[in-house]
Amino acid sequence: MRPILLSFLLLAACGRLDHLGRPPPISPPRAGDEHIAMMTDALPLVDPVPAVAEPLAAASLWTGERGSLLGDRRAVQRGDILTVVIEIDDRAEIQNSTSRSRSGSESLGIPQLLGIPQRVDPALPEGASLADAVSLTSNSFSDGDGSVSRNERLELRVAATILDVLPNGVLAISGSQEVRVNHELRELLVSGFVRPEDITRQNEITYDKIASARISYGGRGLISDVQQPRYGQQLADILLPF
Repeated sequence: MRPILLSFLLLAACGRLDHLGRPPPISPPRAGDEHIAMMTDALPLVDPVPAVAEPLAAASLWTGERGSLLGDRRAVQRGDILTVVIEIDDRAEIQNSTSRSRSGSESLGIPQLLGIPQRVDPALPEGASLADAVSLTSNSFSDGDGSVSRNERLELRVAATILDVLPNGVLAISGSQEVRVNHELRELLVSGFVRPEDITRQNEITYDKIASARISYGGRGLISDVQQPRYGQQLADILLPF
């Protein structure tokens, strides 16, 4: 039993051992899907049979190619980078109140049921009688009141990478950002699907135009460890029925 308990304690502590006596480590930038997408050869965005350009047009600054002065530099293919603008300012207030009451009364008497009460009453204890055989009374009351108040504000910008171009042209993006201040590491993750036409000329897109958006803003470190309840307390809250 002791080895099992010791193994459980060591497993629970593994999440904090990486920053024991030192700041939490930052993830290497070349260990994610973004770097893999950048290293993968993307399909060219030019006509498979390009037309022969005139000598003067090839040296002009006013061509429509991506590298020219007026070219479209928006992210459109696997490995390209775009900026995701996250500006969340949500507020919700909900109040509910319910009230219910009910009362009922029933009475049943058999004073002349074939003379049975008259014959039975003498054999009953003093004060008992079948004249009022059954008498029921019930009363119930229920009152409920609840309210929800929430206010969230978040303003962030993060660079995301196109991981894949779906058959319908929609872009699958993913981005991450880590900032370490002293012994606390803040991590921002964003992923989802965007349409190329929703990307602005500044190569930016707002979070409300990302389908299946997954945005996570959190961190780990000394402050986060203190704010989180211990594993034993979390387990007790789940198992205890009261």
